[in-house]
Amino acid sequence: MRNRKRTGWHRIINGVNISAFLVVVFVGAPLYWLIASSFKTPAALGDSPPQYFPSPVSGANYSQAFVQYDFGIYFRNSLIVTLIATALVLIIGTMAGYALGRLPMRGKFTLMVTLLIISVFPEIAVIAPLYLLLRNLGWLNSYQALIVPYTAFNLPFAIWILRNYMLGIPKEMEETGRIDGAGPLRTIWTIILPMALPGVFTAGIFCFTACWTEFLMALTFNSTNNYRMIPVGIAEFGTVFTVPYGTIFAASVVAVVPIGILVFIFRKFVISGLTSGAVKG
Repeated sequence: MRNRKRTGWHRIINGVNISAFLVVVFVGAPLYWLIASSFKTPAALGDSPPQYFPSPVSGANYSQAFVQYDFGIYFRNSLIVTLIATALVLIIGTMAGYALGRLPMRGKFTLMVTLLIISVFPEIAVIAPLYLLLRNLGWLNSYQALIVPYTAFNLPFAIWILRNYMLGIPKEMEETGRIDGAGPLRTIWTIILPMALPGVFTAGIFCFTACWTEFLMALTFNSTNNYRMIPVGIAEFGTVFTVPYGTIFAASVVAVVPIGILVFIFRKFVISGLTSGAVKG
């Protein structure tokens, strides 16, 4: 019995569980400090030693972010651009992933390598020519100034994820649809897409997060307040002499909420999509 108890405790307290606990603390501690600080008063933020729980609890930072710094406009702009860009990436990426994963095609390997190179290409290397192109088109300070580049930069990664996931779908399902007279588009919509939903959600969440948090292109292409995105808007909080840390914390909490909701709702699909992408292809 003593040996069994020791074995049981040894299984509970092992390297894997300790590592997982440390990762949770490493990720959760800054997040808790961010949320707690957003509810503190400006005077409480400078207390020494610091308060680990806000007392008194104040929502002034949130109201100040939306009223004084127009955070609602930034949130609206980010939501519009991110949703449209993500939808375009998923629509085009699904069809491209199906073609690269299921259909015979010449130069498939070269195309996949090219997509991989594009997906790791740094944004700063093309920011100047993109700016000149958008200026000549008259697209600066507009939604399409960010929707088109975001779609182009996130599409290769989405195609890789969806292509790898579709390789694991049995070909018999597709052949059954062809026997019933379904064309390529109908096969994708009625047979392939329902089975590839985990991969679609995975690509969608990664694309949503990348567009939601992107800073360089949002700063360069949209300079007016009516088209600013959340990262640029938060960076503009305050003046040369003052930094409203509490307001920045509050705006950051609001900015994290959509991503947290998506990951929480679709966490099972994300795990399934990533696992399939790791072992297929």
